[in-house]
Amino acid sequence: MAMGLGTIITVLLYLLILGYLGYRGYRNTKTAADYMVAGRDIHPFVMALSYGATFISTSAIVGFGGAAGMFGMSLLWLTVCNIFVGIFVAFVCLGGPTRRMGHHMDAHTFPELLGRRFDSNFIQVFAGVVIFIFIPLYAAAVLIGGTAFIAAQFGIDYNVALLFFTAVIAVYVIMGGLKGVMYTDALQGAIMFVGMLILLVAAYTKVGGVVEGHRQLTDLGQAPSLFAGIGFQGWTAMPKFGWNGPQYELWWIVVSTLVLGVGIGVLAQPQLAVRFMTVKSKKELNRAVLVGGVFILIMTGVAFTVGSLSNVYFINTEVLAGTVIGEGQAMVVAKRQRNVNAGDPKNPNTKSLPAIVMDLDTTGDGNADTYLISGSFVEKVTPLLPKAEIVPASYQAGDKVTVRPRANAYMRALVKLGPGQYECMSSRIIPLFIRNAMPKWFGLLFLLTLLSAAMSTLSSQFHTLGTSIGRDVFEQLGHTKGKLDTVRVTRIGIVVGILLATVISYLNPGGGYIIARATAIFFGLCASAFLPAFLAALFWKRATRAGAIASMIVGSIITIFWLVLVKSAEAADLGVVFLITGDKPSILAGRANWHALDPLVVALPIAGLVLVVVSLLTKPLAKEHVNYCFGGPKVRK
Repeated sequence: MAMGLGTIITVLLYLLILGYLGYRGYRNTKTAADYMVAGRDIHPFVMALSYGATFISTSAIVGFGGAAGMFGMSLLWLTVCNIFVGIFVAFVCLGGPTRRMGHHMDAHTFPELLGRRFDSNFIQVFAGVVIFIFIPLYAAAVLIGGTAFIAAQFGIDYNVALLFFTAVIAVYVIMGGLKGVMYTDALQGAIMFVGMLILLVAAYTKVGGVVEGHRQLTDLGQAPSLFAGIGFQGWTAMPKFGWNGPQYELWWIVVSTLVLGVGIGVLAQPQLAVRFMTVKSKKELNRAVLVGGVFILIMTGVAFTVGSLSNVYFINTEVLAGTVIGEGQAMVVAKRQRNVNAGDPKNPNTKSLPAIVMDLDTTGDGNADTYLISGSFVEKVTPLLPKAEIVPASYQAGDKVTVRPRANAYMRALVKLGPGQYECMSSRIIPLFIRNAMPKWFGLLFLLTLLSAAMSTLSSQFHTLGTSIGRDVFEQLGHTKGKLDTVRVTRIGIVVGILLATVISYLNPGGGYIIARATAIFFGLCASAFLPAFLAALFWKRATRAGAIASMIVGSIITIFWLVLVKSAEAADLGVVFLITGDKPSILAGRANWHALDPLVVALPIAGLVLVVVSLLTKPLAKEHVNYCFGGPKVRK
């Protein structure tokens, strides 16, 4: 839907303010420390908002909010984990030692902190390479979500929106360094907070209030569900818990991948950990805890709650009016899985459901903008695809109709792939609820909210990527001679990272549910590769260089192995196992619930054990060096 002049002016004003804040960051950036750690004198309120805005992206709002629309309020355990682990543990337990050690050793990046603590260039370079390789994939997922929303709201081509969006972010990240990023993060965090708070109130109003909304949501959970076979027990209940059966898969997906994968992984996020080194003292960190906790509560709690409650609106309340563009038998993709087929011989990579689908024009421009499952032509799936209420009952293409879809949020999130082909995309649930249930003026506020969420995360990702290749790889390999060269190479690295993420986004328009999955993958990889070494660096003086290196390598290898060969969701997309077996998505398919288990659950404990065992079996670091790391005088070499 094309946007009005007032909306365009508002967005341009917003971008001009971001440009001004980026310029301020540029004017205040004089040294490498200014560019990489914001001069170590950031206000705690700005740091807390920057931390929260970097943490929360379109992944939390659109990706995980859509997952809550599918699986229900069980995702609120991720909010609990985020607040306790991502804020309380991170700020109170890790923030102080990270800030103190980083300042004392003059570390400018997360890999540099680990490298200097263990007196190892290899650790710094290895961590920098891992970040440089994998952050573009995570950034591309966030970029896809933001670009798709901009393209839909402005009515412009996806590729045009992608180039515009990328260019705006590139300007203030390259120009202003971390100061520019954190200034803009603070503004974007404030916009996100206000937008989500209003969304919560409006959503409860739309479903009849807090008590009534939850009562209706509980009652709806008693109906048949597309996910009942993997353990779904309602939108207000946890999935069925157990082991060794497909009926328990959803519990392991929700808990191991979404809750633990992201909730634990936040502790070792390079772009978040570096923020602890931007404040002057532990006092500033303590002052930031309350701000950060409330921010995360509102951002994730609202997204997961509204995602779940959207089912009440779509099933019980939503009424649409428009012109029928066409209606007919179609296949609706409910699950992408290689070699699993339900009636679509042309596409062996999908599991599809037969349905009668209506293309509806609700805007009056003559083009279909809404796709509805209006019935089914296979009796056994009727409970999953209830026939919509359509008035008049007799109609044809070109007629005006009023429709009550009565479909859950996931079934309402349809996109058209081609003639007779549709797909349910969970990432459409929140934007669809905003468009259909909220007043038009809120659409503009939500647009700014999503722009802020995407841009704040992307800017930090690109800054971290650039410092990794400039400071942690290029400089450590002896290719730079001074701080100015490092900043220059860092800026070049940011450009390279932006180009990589843009290419990936260009090749994957739409993205489906890639946003939430990519976030969980990246968070889990960082936890498995970096968290044991990070914790040992801060709290265990006996940890050795060999132990840290072994832990990082083992954690990375196990995570990649698990994603490529074991975890069926990712392994099926990559297709390596199919080349080996011919018909299985995972080498452990059919063996208990291993194929649904997130790599973090396996890789993190093993990586931690490897660090302890190898450290105890190898020579400890020099006592003088360890004392220096924990606040003693600098060791002369």
